[in-house]
Amino acid sequence: MKTLTLTPGDRATLETKDKAWTGHILESHDSAIILLKLNSGYNIGIRESEILHAKVLEKAKKQKSEKVKLESKKGLPNVAMIVTGGTISARLDPKTGGTTWTTVDDLFKIAPEIQDICNITKIERPFLKATEDMEFNDYKKIAQLAEKLLNNQDIDGLIITHGTDFLHYTAEALAFSLRNLNKPVALTYSQRSIDRGSTDAHFNLLCAAKYATSDIAEVALIGHKDLNDQACLAMPATKTRKMHASRRDAFQVINDEPIAEITKDGLKILKDFNAKNSKKVKLEASFNPNVALVKIYPGQDPAILDFYKQQSCKGIILELSGLGHVQTSAGKYNWIAKIRKLIQSGMIICGAAQTIYGGLNPKVYSNGRKLEKTGLIFLKDMLSETAFVKLAWVLGHKSWARSKSKIREKMLENVAGEYNDKLGFKF
Repeated sequence: MKTLTLTPGDRATLETKDKAWTGHILESHDSAIILLKLNSGYNIGIRESEILHAKVLEKAKKQKSEKVKLESKKGLPNVAMIVTGGTISARLDPKTGGTTWTTVDDLFKIAPEIQDICNITKIERPFLKATEDMEFNDYKKIAQLAEKLLNNQDIDGLIITHGTDFLHYTAEALAFSLRNLNKPVALTYSQRSIDRGSTDAHFNLLCAAKYATSDIAEVALIGHKDLNDQACLAMPATKTRKMHASRRDAFQVINDEPIAEITKDGLKILKDFNAKNSKKVKLEASFNPNVALVKIYPGQDPAILDFYKQQSCKGIILELSGLGHVQTSAGKYNWIAKIRKLIQSGMIICGAAQTIYGGLNPKVYSNGRKLEKTGLIFLKDMLSETAFVKLAWVLGHKSWARSKSKIREKMLENVAGEYNDKLGFKF
């Protein structure tokens, strides 16, 4: 960028002999290369020597740092927020072409109407992380903050902003950790950063505020029902998973129904729910992280289980095929003997369905009956991610973890709506 007067953040058209490219100028570490972020989101590099003509369409805007003043309005319910990171807390960095964390004020700039729904009276920011960087200790931190806020008599509900990729793991952890839940907990997100015109953050935040001021005392994911900005769904924490990498309606309820539909006109209840109450939330946020989630596939060597045993793993969730199967034919890949041996040695092994929809029933085929006799715990229609979090939570209770029968009892107990009893699993 020695001769061209281009500044990172400028929107410009660069013309070469082959094509004209339009996008935003990025900061380049090579003075001979002009980096450009195209409207498609992809970055390209063009040698300055190949550029025949450059035209600046819009100069880079300086980021304003003005603060949003949150005013309390008489008669509106009071809501607290926990901000944890993710795309909803990110915006484009015009210098690098990547994203950077925003300020909390930016969330209210994107959805100022939230102040007509509720008073945001408390904001906590324990960390800013992408969800792939989170772990059980982070779930515990969020749960501890949530318990403190929910037991505050001056707060009527809670909004948690979060990344999407592993959001359902956090939701599940909170559903198990917050016993005697007394107020609504809305986890919301965006698939597109808040500086993009197509961001879903605006509508999701407004719907989260409406849920957080409702009479529903459930942990729920709040996000788009479809691709339009017409309705959001309040989705149960333990029966929801991310089903698309980038669509607005990425999260879908599995083997259950949404709790409610939320529109600009209000909230429509879709199923029975736990009502808001005067109980005090009890925190049970102890997790044993020494658990694993293993997907069963054809020709898989069961010796993989020995690796987890060597790593001091205390429990494993197996994503079983069909109604609950592993390979049982004689030979190297017979899983039955290995599973039985590890269970007898003290490891807890449970089975969940990799089919997503439907559930397990070991009594239909002989393979399932053989597997059932090993002592493996069949988790009916529980989602495998939910099972993974629940096993860590159950084993995190030292008094339960000392007894195999107690662990089995708790894994089969419907603690936070992780089983849909209407599907009729009786075993």
